[in-house]
Amino acid sequence: MKFFLGGLGNWDADYKHIKQIILEADKLGFDGALMPDHYMWGTMDGRINRPDRFVTFETWMTISYLLAKTEQIKLGTLVTPIPFRPPAMMAKMVATIDNLSNGRVIFGVGAGWAQEEFDGFSVWDSNKVRVDKTKEGLELMLKLWTEDEVSFEGAYYTAKNAVVEPKPVQKPYPPLLFGGVGNRMLNLAGRYGDIVFVPTWGGLEKAAEGRQRVLDSARKYNRADKIGFMSGTMMGPPVTEINSFMKAIEAAQENGDKYFLPSFGRDENTMNLLRQFSKEVMPSFM
Repeated sequence: MKFFLGGLGNWDADYKHIKQIILEADKLGFDGALMPDHYMWGTMDGRINRPDRFVTFETWMTISYLLAKTEQIKLGTLVTPIPFRPPAMMAKMVATIDNLSNGRVIFGVGAGWAQEEFDGFSVWDSNKVRVDKTKEGLELMLKLWTEDEVSFEGAYYTAKNAVVEPKPVQKPYPPLLFGGVGNRMLNLAGRYGDIVFVPTWGGLEKAAEGRQRVLDSARKYNRADKIGFMSGTMMGPPVTEINSFMKAIEAAQENGDKYFLPSFGRDENTMNLLRQFSKEVMPSFM
């Protein structure tokens, strides 16, 4: 089992805690840490009601900085909305960071859900168009990461003799992490994903159906064995008792999951929980 920290956020007010947590997690042997990629957080049906929800650090710049401060831990997003930025530019950014960190980037793939930030910084489209853009944008990125020179003509994105060099250190490119519940995104996860996180917001039965959809899609492309499922907590109230993690991780292991995402919050007790988890929990599952 590989352990990736979640629940970090990217709010300015929490940055000192985020930095301390990731630096300590690197020393303690955590495999990775994942940050959300938002400029302006949406309300998410009222669940995110922080008054500072628009006061954020740019996630990829923050990841680049933190990778320079760490030695082993992998860092990435859960997830990056592909339609939010020009995908060719995103491909260049990720390739650069993967080189500077000697191959420690995880690239999270999503379609986006926060209309406020798209209205402010990009273009808000229907669900269908956003997923169409995600698929097309990802296809362009994969070409740029693996081909010497790319000319591409899509419905939304084009490239003429585009070159991304140096290529990513990780081959053929950094691991792709998908996190979502929509049917079309789950199909894409099966086709392209390396790590797949299906949230349980809609209940355990719906999450199980989502996982099955991912596997059904993966089988069409003869890559079901390439899918590594992740379980755990992406956001929400942090766990305050280490023992409560044990059953969840045992169940994940029995289910064949390869990744677990614990969330410890961002307060004065976080560091103690982090150290306790690495000492009392992680050795039993490694």
